[in-house]
Amino acid sequence: MDIRIDTLNKTIVNCKKCPRLVKFVKKISKKKRKKHIDEIYWGKPVTGFGNKDSKLMIIGLAPAAHGGTRTGRAFTGDKSGDFLFSCLYDVNLSNQPYSKKLNDGLKIKSTYMTNVLKCVPPEDKPSGEEIQNCSNYFNNEIKYLENLRVILALGKVAFDNFIKNYKKKYFIKEKMIFGHGKKYLLPDGKIIFSSYHPSPRNVNTGLLDKAKMKRVLISIKKLL
Repeated sequence: MDIRIDTLNKTIVNCKKCPRLVKFVKKISKKKRKKHIDEIYWGKPVTGFGNKDSKLMIIGLAPAAHGGTRTGRAFTGDKSGDFLFSCLYDVNLSNQPYSKKLNDGLKIKSTYMTNVLKCVPPEDKPSGEEIQNCSNYFNNEIKYLENLRVILALGKVAFDNFIKNYKKKYFIKEKMIFGHGKKYLLPDGKIIFSSYHPSPRNVNTGLLDKAKMKRVLISIKKLL
């Protein structure tokens, strides 16, 4: 890992900028789900993971309460992550079709995975101030990934917040509207794709299935 990203991640893990989120993360870590009752929750901000040469960044809004907040790794330990990694494996962006816990042997190829917000907010609804507090961390992740070419935003909220954040740095004339499989050229030459979030609700209702997700991932691979 790049020393800058390593240093950034240490700062993220120790961050206490948002008292409401710190309190909520602690609450979750004590009031565990029954099936995880014997586990020790990570219970801290969750950093991104991947390698410094990544060309693709996959982003969500925030860690899952009993996924990333429990395991200490983004997109890990919940059904959304199970679906996502199954798709990544099928298109050869991951060495295994699951992501269960830290040190489970997972390796992702030319991909960095992270969240706009590093702590889970109550009801998945962060305040503007909380997103602002985290924006410097997220911006530095993008900055330090010098080979980054494509961003894949999972879910409308992650997509909208990414665009809102980018507009603070760049002038964006084009109206960028969320839609599954849509892509836009960003002012710095990168490309952003949007996808429905791989949540159980979206999968169970048929809004998203593996074929739809893999089509987006294959389109991205062609650009990489």
